Amino acid sequence: MNVRQRTINKEISASGVGLHTGANVTLTFCPAPENHGFKFQRVDLDGQPIIDADADNVTDTSRGTTITQNGASVSTVEHVMASLVGMDLDNVLIKLDGPETPIMDGSSIQFIDLLEEAGTIEQNADREYFTIPHNITYTEADRKVEIVAMPLDDYRFTCMIDYNSPVLGSQHAGINTIAEFKKEIASCRTFCFLHELEYQLQHNLIKGGDLNNAIVIVDKEVTKDELNHLAKLFNRKDIDVAPQGILNNMELRYQNEPARHKLLDMIGDLALVGMHLKGHIMAARPGHAANVAFAKKIKAAIKKEKNKKIQKVYDPSAKPLYDIVQIMDILPHRQPFLFVDKILELSKNHVVGVKNVTMNEEFFKGHFPGAPVFPGVIQIEAMAQVGGILVLSTVPDPRNYLTYFLKIDNVRFRAQVLPGDTIVFRCDLLEPIRRGIAQMKGVGMVGEKIVVEAEMMAQISKIKQIEPAQ
Repeated sequence: MNVRQRTINKEISASGVGLHTGANVTLTFCPAPENHGFKFQRVDLDGQPIIDADADNVTDTSRGTTITQNGASVSTVEHVMASLVGMDLDNVLIKLDGPETPIMDGSSIQFIDLLEEAGTIEQNADREYFTIPHNITYTEADRKVEIVAMPLDDYRFTCMIDYNSPVLGSQHAGINTIAEFKKEIASCRTFCFLHELEYQLQHNLIKGGDLNNAIVIVDKEVTKDELNHLAKLFNRKDIDVAPQGILNNMELRYQNEPARHKLLDMIGDLALVGMHLKGHIMAARPGHAANVAFAKKIKAAIKKEKNKKIQKVYDPSAKPLYDIVQIMDILPHRQPFLFVDKILELSKNHVVGVKNVTMNEEFFKGHFPGAPVFPGVIQIEAMAQVGGILVLSTVPDPRNYLTYFLKIDNVRFRAQVLPGDTIVFRCDLLEPIRRGIAQMKGVGMVGEKIVVEAEMMAQISKIKQIEPAQ
């Protein structure tokens, strides 16, 4: 049974301070269309730039996870991201009027409460999962970090932390399914050691820090004078050390709350993969840098699996969805500038087409005739024509429309294409078509090998009819 994508029912906002910047900020969760994913928008900056919540956009993991794109950054995104995954959402725009998400109480529970108040709605598009196909591992020997993702038809987490602290000790936390996030994990707050707190205060690194939004673990002997100094810094009448080895400003919500919070961070950071996952994630001593590095390994595995699917879809003996005659009824191109021979698959969001490369092509007469190579520019044109089939499938009568390509980005030619090769092109919409503008990611493969990939933007334009002379 297919699961449908979900967004929220209405806009909803919360205000607070950023942990590191101390800046007052308002965060607004907004409904978003199908296949939008999670994106942040800096509404306080010129042009209100949008930042995709993507592991490839991470620029800092020193004191939280920071993402940067289009000249704008958002810091400490992990608690917000964890709440979106915990609420089983797919498409949300998060507007911010500052450089950092509000820290709230140091957990995700207040974001969960907001999203529940907004309500969620089911959308028409099916959700796409990535099921971990085999063990994916990540290690940092010097920090004794180990993370592994294992195949499982659910989303399960197990986390262990060990800071060689006699107070904190070794702690474990886990959930059997992401549905347990709200009850078991969402309310678990961030933590730090007293020596880290002192360093950060001295270097003005936590301008929004408050004893209401972090558990402070006392990992050394402290004098009454030191405690009085901390009380003064945080405008407290009195501070002492509780029997559990933490400052007595708050009580632990769980005995292993620090381990549960590390699990929360991991869920938020792995949300930057950009896709719902199915697998069992086990981690020892994780941190933001390791989480993001692991997210990138999962993204690489997703890309590899998608490329395998492209290769498997081509069967020379299979009946095509569209043959060359049907293609010519859709595309305006003709020989020698028609570079699609078959269409194998077509959906609302993707298309798969085939180009057979033969020595009979006109351009081989002048393009390295002694060592014929299929020109890269024509590979892109062939990919664009396959994408044109997808774009024109959205209009009433394709014969009355043309597609003009506006932009081509991130083109990579990975291997030569020679006469006798068959290129299988797959183009996927990066977001829904709006105002006649389509954005696609295209990949071309020969066998199991990627030969070309690119991102393309095209515009649908209706053919102007010439009125007959009167």
